Amino acid sequence: MRRVSELPPRPWIEVEVGTGRFAQALGIDVGVDPAPGALEYAARRGVRVVEAVGQALPFEDGRFGAAFVIVTLCFADEPAILLREARRALTDEGGVVLGIVPAESPWGRLYAEKARSGHFFYSRAKFFTLGEIERLACEAGLTFDLAASTLLRPFFCGGSFAVEPPRDGIHEDAGLVAVLCRREAENSGREGEPLTCMRDNVEVSREDPRCPHPSSQCRFRKLCPIAALIRR
Repeated sequence: MRRVSELPPRPWIEVEVGTGRFAQALGIDVGVDPAPGALEYAARRGVRVVEAVGQALPFEDGRFGAAFVIVTLCFADEPAILLREARRALTDEGGVVLGIVPAESPWGRLYAEKARSGHFFYSRAKFFTLGEIERLACEAGLTFDLAASTLLRPFFCGGSFAVEPPRDGIHEDAGLVAVLCRREAENSGREGEPLTCMRDNVEVSREDPRCPHPSSQCRFRKLCPIAALIRR
């Protein structure tokens, strides 16, 4: 999550902050959640908490430089409305930072199987594919800008865990993908600014906008915010 959250300015908010595990680690300023018990944990972790739902944030327009939505859309009753509210609360230069467990990844399929087995938490979740998340973001007036991936290793089968460094871009089989979303109007950029490949963040010059990956080999071309501008 840090890999894609270096650019947005302060202050930061986490939507559906829960017990504040991510907010504490990332230094997020404010967290909202409808569960008072969870907010008590978050407050003890040093997060300023507000009891509210993500679909109706109690803040004025343009209040925050970043709105974090980490493994939350899969539990939201109205994910599109939640994303629109997050965008509304952003400053002009701000961004929405998503933490996604893709439904098509091995981890997403594992959690879906747990859901079918009646798991207490995952039975309440609806995991989205990356394409579905991209469409929800688009409906909210957001486009993918930067991405990083982790959890590409096989499932834990014994022994001990090891820290897995994140990789830039969206990678196949990643169990967790972090995405920085920008307002659509800003994502077009100024003439002469480099474009960025969605697959691995390779820069593409506007003067010669050629895709660095043949379309037949790029699994993420439908997610790429520059796809309409580049020559393949």
